[in-house]
Amino acid sequence: MAARNVIVGTAGHIDHGKTSLVKALTGTDADRLSEEKRRGITIDLGFAHLRLAEDVRIGFIDVPGHERFIRNMLAGAAGIDLVLFVISAEESIKPQTREHFEICRMLGVQAGVIALTKADLVDPDLLELVRMEVDEFVAGSFLEAAPRVAVSSTTGQGIPELRRELEAAARAVRQKSAEGWFRLPVDRAFTMKGFGTVATGTLISGSLRREQEVELYPAGRRLRVRGLQVYGEPADRAIAGERTAVNLADIEAGEIERGMVLSEAGRFSPVRVFDARVDLLPSAKALKNNAPVHLHIGSAETEAEVRFLDRRAALKPGGSAWARMALRAPVLALPGDRFIIRMFSPVTTIGGGLVADISARKYKRTDDVAGRLAALLAGDATTRAALLLAERLNGVSRAGLISISGLYDTGPAGAWLIDSQRVAALKEQVIVTVRQFHKANTLLPGIPKQDLKSRLLPDAPAEAFQRVLDAAAPEVVQDADVVRLKTHRVVLKVDEEQARTTIELAFERAGLATPAVGEVLKASGIEMVRARSVLQILLREGKLVRVSEDLVLHAAACRQLRQEVASRAGQRFGVPEFKEWTGISRKYAIPLLEYLDREHVTSRDGDQRRVL
Repeated sequence: MAARNVIVGTAGHIDHGKTSLVKALTGTDADRLSEEKRRGITIDLGFAHLRLAEDVRIGFIDVPGHERFIRNMLAGAAGIDLVLFVISAEESIKPQTREHFEICRMLGVQAGVIALTKADLVDPDLLELVRMEVDEFVAGSFLEAAPRVAVSSTTGQGIPELRRELEAAARAVRQKSAEGWFRLPVDRAFTMKGFGTVATGTLISGSLRREQEVELYPAGRRLRVRGLQVYGEPADRAIAGERTAVNLADIEAGEIERGMVLSEAGRFSPVRVFDARVDLLPSAKALKNNAPVHLHIGSAETEAEVRFLDRRAALKPGGSAWARMALRAPVLALPGDRFIIRMFSPVTTIGGGLVADISARKYKRTDDVAGRLAALLAGDATTRAALLLAERLNGVSRAGLISISGLYDTGPAGAWLIDSQRVAALKEQVIVTVRQFHKANTLLPGIPKQDLKSRLLPDAPAEAFQRVLDAAAPEVVQDADVVRLKTHRVVLKVDEEQARTTIELAFERAGLATPAVGEVLKASGIEMVRARSVLQILLREGKLVRVSEDLVLHAAACRQLRQEVASRAGQRFGVPEFKEWTGISRKYAIPLLEYLDREHVTSRDGDQRRVL
């Protein structure tokens, strides 16, 4: 039976007993810093784990409760599946109780268990009063139906019941998917003696293997995973939902900062802007357009500017709006990621949001921005990728589509993708364009393929345009580098047929001493434009051969020349000998010899040539 790996984050006001409760549950003291021991509060993130059953394992993230350390709380909160919401029976609901609650709600936490700590220090009436206050506090929220367990970390009261409730909640929670690209927001980095640099975090998606090449975002460093630990035990593979320590080669711990992300090498691009739905808490003040905020996403924190996309002056408390978040520093963010925003002064949580788009699309005044972003948020990664692909008229590489949508697709990264409806529209444009070309150029077999591509799909690679041409078959046919309608045939007029005979005969009579092309065309009896088209027909049919830009021979003369030279196989010769054999001037000799070289009849060696 596959184990369920669930991350539980503690939340609650300072000194309400979060760390003591984790220790009572797991036997692990999550206060790991000497200052934390001395001051009796949790300053940074603490970690512990507990196996509740053979198939249920919980990783605890013990987060700070004090206002000064909320930023550390946010660094660990993004990966949690359940919240262990801690409220002291002595003090009931306090300021950080409310703020932690709003943070969990904004981060999309869906379930939890409420622990009423220090229950041994109050009488039953006060405990019941606190229960009533908690019921009122969580009414209508994700914690409304959450179990309430009165506990004491000192006496052990309620601890067995709390374990049972945590197990039930862990079995019910939706697990993170081990499919997809792996992402591990880093919340700590340190040096371990005998191992080197270690980075830790909660694997929020995908899986990670030992010896895998990874990338540290946004730094862009490619690194090798030397070793892995899951819940403190060596492992060959870590999967989504597990607390993971990664031993990294080729980097110092000081080069890794909280907020960086380990993920697939070369798969994503850090962003400085993204479009999002922003929700403001009812308790917050109105948020002005272009207002600066502290933004927390994953384990990262940066300053950002909120730019409302509907050009409103401000967002009212409790309201929601679409906004472009302009970040001071790049972060790795993907559509669907949640974030928290906090005021600068006083530094309090004022809201949060959901990333809708990271493509930095430039909007027109007529665009339905709200409809577009709502559609992107409503679907899964596959739906989102399809919508983004449809917007790109020239298509996009598979790698490019993955980087802006988060789509899990392991096909060839360089493959060029085009929306199927766009292909259908381009197919019709191909047919119309080729038909118009035939009408304007009756003597030409078709439009050059590159010319057609530059008209319809200029910025896409050749393979993308080929897909369009394939879709246009069988109505459209490709002949080498020319595209024509299947039904198209070159039909010459009477004077054009006469000119064709005149042109061919002129070159046939000239033999190797061919006349200038322009002179022959002038004497053809039709205007120059049509005469050039007739010449092209003769060249395509193989009646004439273009030796160089200014030299055209009749095919019979070319065959005779090749036979004459080939009969001297192995012989070395120079230009004078060639002129003697053929009876032509140097003006014709040089281009004819270069033609024979190209046709592999002769091979040049300095001033000499050898007949092959």
